[in-house]
Amino acid sequence: MEASTLRSSSGECAREILDGIPMAFRVIRAQLRKHGAKEMSVPQYRTLAYVYRNEGASLSEVCDYIGLTLSTTSALIDGLVARGFVNRRTDHADRRRMILTLTEAGRARLQSARAATLAYLEERLRQLPASDRATVTVAMRVLREVFGGGKASAKN
Repeated sequence: MEASTLRSSSGECAREILDGIPMAFRVIRAQLRKHGAKEMSVPQYRTLAYVYRNEGASLSEVCDYIGLTLSTTSALIDGLVARGFVNRRTDHADRRRMILTLTEAGRARLQSARAATLAYLEERLRQLPASDRATVTVAMRVLREVFGGGKASAKN
């Protein structure tokens, strides 16, 4: 269906987001677990992705992003450190703050799972007409701006 012929209320738009995004995320999650993240939970994968995009992030920043309690996030980080995916060190300026960075193994695990998942999504989306792919691309950029606080937040 061509986007220019559609008219939608904000309520209809909200319902489509609420119903559509979880379906897309289920497919993404299954592909991530299939390709490189089999032995990792989705929160662990999301943590790797967040630390990759926000090198030097603190434990509380990861906690806010993942949406888990501080103690649960701390245990999650402990597991990633033990597996050699994340480095953790104390911030010299604030000894209460832990600085997190990815190890080469963590970066490699994240990138292999991401590359395989992107390839799968590209194959699925190739079935759509080019105009629908363009519509989805624009819609995702708009959602990123609406929910991410603008283009500066787009990478998060």
